[in-house]
Amino acid sequence: MSLERVNPAELAPPTGFSHAVVATGSRLVFLAGQTALDGSGKVVGDTLPEQFERALSNLLAALAAAGGAPSQLARVTVYPADVAAYRRHAPELGRIWRDLAGRDYPAMAVIGAVRLWDEQALVELDGIAVLD
Repeated sequence: MSLERVNPAELAPPTGFSHAVVATGSRLVFLAGQTALDGSGKVVGDTLPEQFERALSNLLAALAAAGGAPSQLARVTVYPADVAAYRRHAPELGRIWRDLAGRDYPAMAVIGAVRLWDEQALVELDGIAVLD
């Protein structure tokens, strides 16, 4: 398995993501959307950073259960309920990402959501990983 991160010089320098990821491998893992649910199905955390940390931890737990690691993420989509709040917290969210997932950034998109499945949820993440 290999992931090659591609960031062309003619595009704006990426911050916390890669412009493209070329993936080769034998297994794809499609990760369902994860919010800040605890093991009992309750949303935990009152702030966007708290919920982002839990949602990312949940995404990485699902990936680990499938036999993968954060460096094998090829694509992640983030769905904040409030894009302006996401932008305000971006430096802190970046630190959380680096602490949990490292600096091998996948191709990413942030798409504002009018509402998430759980009304208390402030953010949801889904992804695709490529494993050996």
